[in-house]
Order: sequence, then structure tokens, then C-alpha cells
Amino acid sequence: MEYCVKNNDIIVSEDDFDLDETLDCGQAFRWQKIDGIGKSAYTGHFLNDALTISQNESGEFVFHDVSEEDFIGKWVNYFDFETDYSAMKNEFSADETLSKACEFAGGIRLLRQDSWECLISFIISQNNNIPRIKGIIGRLCEHYGGKFPTAADLADETPDSLSYLRSGFRAKYICDAAYCVNSGKIDLAKIAVAPIDDARKSLKEIKGVGPKVAECVLLFGMHRTEAFPVDVWIKRVLAEYYPAGFPEFAQKNAGIAQQYLFHYIRNLK
Repeated sequence: MEYCVKNNDIIVSEDDFDLDETLDCGQAFRWQKIDGIGKSAYTGHFLNDALTISQNESGEFVFHDVSEEDFIGKWVNYFDFETDYSAMKNEFSADETLSKACEFAGGIRLLRQDSWECLISFIISQNNNIPRIKGIIGRLCEHYGGKFPTAADLADETPDSLSYLRSGFRAKYICDAAYCVNSGKIDLAKIAVAPIDDARKSLKEIKGVGPKVAECVLLFGMHRTEAFPVDVWIKRVLAEYYPAGFPEFAQKNAGIAQQYLFHYIRNLK
């Protein structure tokens, strides 16, 4: 990644990055595509930090009204700009299917999200579609003054008091997650660095957190790149292309490989 400061903006050059593939692929739900700025543009949040980002006609990415301090201190990490995705994709190219997936959707980057926000987001995502997930999260943040509520903020909520979310059965799971984290029963910071199987087990102590949600939280909220969420699309990939098992050489970054494969197989079919 290379960048420069121009007026109040940060201009970034990065080959391994695509706004649509990264911000609208189902790993984060507080980004909205907007018109009228460059070739492509989004506005969204990371916790309580708002950002408008666009791609200009030269292919550069513009972080609008962002100081260099905030760019270095927040957004470089959030967009995982310090990871060499070119090297990772070169490594994946040893597998024919992964090579095709990387070529098809090579601009996906793994967002380094907050573990608490990610936990609640993927609890809400269960048996849900992206527009509805975004709506529920939007109503939750609006209720708390435009900010994503902390576990302490939600600790006294009940399924009835969360009825404005229109989240159905998920409300009771949101409440349990808030109780577990606020009370200290679940320590997300410790889970983030625990052995992967212990981390999975701890997350599944929260009501409503099954294997898929646990893997999503580990991957998207804790940057545990060995985590591997499996949905109907990935089940098809594994059955069709990897009946003998996922390639061992790719397992340390299996979650990132999964992102390429998910985008590829969903569009291919």
C-alpha cells in the first residue's frame, strides 16, 4: 500500500482491493453504497468512527475528510493494509480452484472488525438476508444515538425492550450475549488469543452461537484466519472440489481462502 495526503483526504494506491468485493460481501453490515462520488463509493462505520471511501477514475482509493493520524491509527488496520494479499494469493494459486477464485474476486480483503460488534452482527445474521441484517443493525445503532451499543449498554435490555428491532428470536440471543460479555462470563479478548478449539467452545457458550456464527466471529472479529465458516455455498465447494479435504497448505489462512471461494462459487453458479 502507498498513500499520500491531499487537502483533507488520504489517497491510497492498493492493487489487492475492491470496494464492492470487500464492503458488500457479507462480512460487515454497516456499509452502504452511495452514488455521486467517483467510480464506486461507500459510507459506513467501524464502531463509532464514520468513513466515506471512494475509488476515483485513476483507480486510487480516497478516504474522505480523514486525518493522516486517524488513517494510520484506525483505517490501515481495519482494512488490513499491512497484510500482503498478493503473496497470499500466489500461495493459494498452487490449487487450481483457489487460483480461479482469487483471479475472479482478488480484491477481497478481510476487515479487522471489533469482536463485540461482530458477535452481535452475526447473531443477527442467522437465517437472515443482508438487507434485513443491515436494517436491524441500523435500528439498533439509531436507538443508541447512532453508535453501536456496548455490552454494558445492552445489559439491561430484554427481548421485549428490543422489540423495536423486529429481530424475532434473535433478540433473546442478543440479550444473552450482552449478559455474558458484560458480566465477564465471556472474555472476548482472551478468546481472541486462545487455542482455536478452546475459542470455538467458549463462544458457543453464548446462546444462539453455533458453529457457523462462532467461526464468523473468530474470522471477522478476531482475525483468526484459520477459522473457516461453512454455509450452503461452502458445503458445495467442499463436496465438489475438495472431497478429500481442504488443502493443508492453505489451512493457516483458510478463512481468507473461504472468502475468495464463496464469492467465486456463488457467482459461478
